[in-house]
This record gives sequence, C-alpha cells and structure tokens, in this order.
Amino acid sequence: MDRTILIEYEHMKNRIKILRERIRKLEREIEDLKEQIASDVVAGGYGGNQHFKVEGTPRGILKRKQELLERRRNHLQTEELKLLELTNEAEEYIQSIPSYELRNMFDFYYIQNMGWAQVAYRMNCLYPKRRTPYTEESCRQRNKRFFDKIK
Repeated sequence: MDRTILIEYEHMKNRIKILRERIRKLEREIEDLKEQIASDVVAGGYGGNQHFKVEGTPRGILKRKQELLERRRNHLQTEELKLLELTNEAEEYIQSIPSYELRNMFDFYYIQNMGWAQVAYRMNCLYPKRRTPYTEESCRQRNKRFFDKIK
C-alpha cells in the first residue's frame, strides 16, 4: 500500500459529492415539472369549428427524468459501497504507519477531510505539552517528508 490509496480516496469522495449534487438538481427539476401545467387549444368537434382547451402535466418528460433519477441513485449507491471499501483500505494504510503522531495527523487530514490549519489545531489539542506547537506549515511539511522518505 502507498499514498495512491489516500489520493484515490480523496477523488472518490469528490466524485460522490458531484453525484449527490446532480441528484439534488434532478430532484428539483422533477418537482418543477410536477408543478408545471402545459396547456393548448385544439380544434375539434363537429366540422372542427369548436375549440377546446387541453391542460395537463408533461408526463413523458417527467417519467424519463424519474427513471434517470432512479439510475443515478443506484449508481450513487454502488459508488458509496466502493468508497466504503476504499475508506477501509485508507484506514489500514494509516494504521500501518509506525508513528502514532503521524497516524493522527493523517487521519485528520485524509479521512476526516480537515485542512492543515484544522489539523494543526487538533494536534495541539491532542499534544498540549509539546515544546513547539504544531502549525499549518509544520503539519504539511511532516506529510511531505514522510512520503518523500518512502519513495
């Protein structure tokens, strides 16, 4: 295992975020279509002299969008299962790191999706008696050095 697992994990989280956004957008479109009423005036009756007003909802479009929504939800569900497997792999990789300090740092950054400033704050909370406090730059540099050392 190597850093690519952590990178893939980050990409997968972003992919799921995009899918959820697309599903929400499609759900809003469907709600708008349900409220929308299409109307038209048609000629008919005896000799075509009478005019009738026809109103209704756009059922064909609505049905297609609902089917698309269902496919997207199924796709999201399979992607979430893949993300769960990738999460386990990422956590196993982090657990394989010998330093508990780095494990905590990587867990905050990669798994809990915190920024380096937040990681530094949480690390300072975990290790309050440390002589030099953690900074955003020191956490970023520890990350960089760890992966440079592995290469």
